[in-house]
Amino acid sequence: MDKNTEALFDLVEKATAGDREALETVILSVQDLVFNLSLRMLGTFADAEDATQDILLKVITHLSSFKKESAFSTWVFRIAVNHLKNYKKHMFAKHPLSFEFYGEDIKNGSIHDVPDLTQNVEKTVLAEELKLSCTNVMLQCLDTDSRLIFVLGTMFQADSRIAGEILGISPEAYRKRLSRVRQKMAQFLSEYCGEYGNGTCRCANRINYAIQNHRINPSHQDYTAADEVARQTMLDVKEAMEEIDDLAQSFSFAKLYATPEQTRQFMKDFLNSTSLSVVKNA
Repeated sequence: MDKNTEALFDLVEKATAGDREALETVILSVQDLVFNLSLRMLGTFADAEDATQDILLKVITHLSSFKKESAFSTWVFRIAVNHLKNYKKHMFAKHPLSFEFYGEDIKNGSIHDVPDLTQNVEKTVLAEELKLSCTNVMLQCLDTDSRLIFVLGTMFQADSRIAGEILGISPEAYRKRLSRVRQKMAQFLSEYCGEYGNGTCRCANRINYAIQNHRINPSHQDYTAADEVARQTMLDVKEAMEEIDDLAQSFSFAKLYATPEQTRQFMKDFLNSTSLSVVKNA
């Protein structure tokens, strides 16, 4: 066991015993992991914030059940994955997407029949917002299990043993399914996306169409306004499983974001409340 792992395990023990500062440190160490996983799984910042709060509360209330049989981040991921697989309150649970729908919209959307809706916001900024939003929302075209596999393998770069442990499948099954999902995503990007493949779709040409269809909002930019997290701080889950060099890996959805201030404040308020007793009594 390395010193960092030993120190984290010690913090978990202190937190379980009722040490508020230790608990805050433990939660801070995983909240960005949880938020980014939630964002990729659910597709919008608002839904990801709600789910992140739910998951972190589950982590807190189940902290005493952590038995140090795996990395703490793996244990947290397992809680998050189980929560997100059954999460039905998000927008795309009510309005599911498919690659067929996305492709049809790219081919036949009336992008040239829309007035200027940019509200004097720089088009380069809105094009970047659309690209980041699109690449994230496109993940919703995958079924839940495939989305989890793709995000764990491509974004978090979890090795097959860790990912298999989180998902409850063998490392071999995980590698095979990740390969198929990456191929499916790369094929779609190659056919339709002009940013990463050979398609005709260009974000800069679809800004007003996206605004009209409420896909982006000039007065509220989630992605370009969000603080980014240094990638190295997020790759402590495990070393990269393998070299990935297809189009799916260049997918820019892999930008990593800090947990929004509203959720950070929610957790601070909770940790400062009398509800902390739930950790000791769980």
